[in-house]
Amino acid sequence: MSRRDQVVYLAAAWCLSYPDGELVERVPLVRAALAEFPGTLPGFAPVLDLLETTQPMDLQAQYVREFDLGRRHALHLSYWTDGDTRRRGEVLALFKEAYRHSGVLVDLDGELPDYLPMVLEFAARVDGEAGRELLKRYRASLEMLRLGLLRDNLPHARILAAICATLPGKSPQDEQEVMRMAGYGPPAESVGLDPYDPRLLPIGRA
Repeated sequence: MSRRDQVVYLAAAWCLSYPDGELVERVPLVRAALAEFPGTLPGFAPVLDLLETTQPMDLQAQYVREFDLGRRHALHLSYWTDGDTRRRGEVLALFKEAYRHSGVLVDLDGELPDYLPMVLEFAARVDGEAGRELLKRYRASLEMLRLGLLRDNLPHARILAAICATLPGKSPQDEQEVMRMAGYGPPAESVGLDPYDPRLLPIGRA
């Protein structure tokens, strides 16, 4: 993996995480690292500006509203393919196995193993090949998240675009193209999905 992709993944992992004080303090470091690679910083700048200019409580309230309370911008990759189905447990085990196989103890810190910031940090700092394979396998999930953020005019959409740009192939223009890219087929069951969520995608094949 190139140094540029490592920086993109780690910067994205931090920018998509809960905006606590530690994250805000990292903003100058993120800017400096991205600035080393021409054309990389602009995609992150709106979120970095938001982190620097917004009151902490407002930042955190916005994050919870957009990423935690609903499923429109779910940061768990297997949600987009498996929702709240029983099959999802098997899928989460695949993420755990990738972490174990790296030989490095990955602290889940209470999160599910398919949490996108965790997958990105794993790819950037632990095992680039295995991390990228997870991102490639769940490319359709990344694209659905990107389109949802773009539709709701959230600056994080450009960060998802930067992640997808590190993977093979062009990004689809809409949800129908994502489904065709993924080889769409309806799931066997879906339990507890929010009514405004798109239909589940099939598991992507890297």
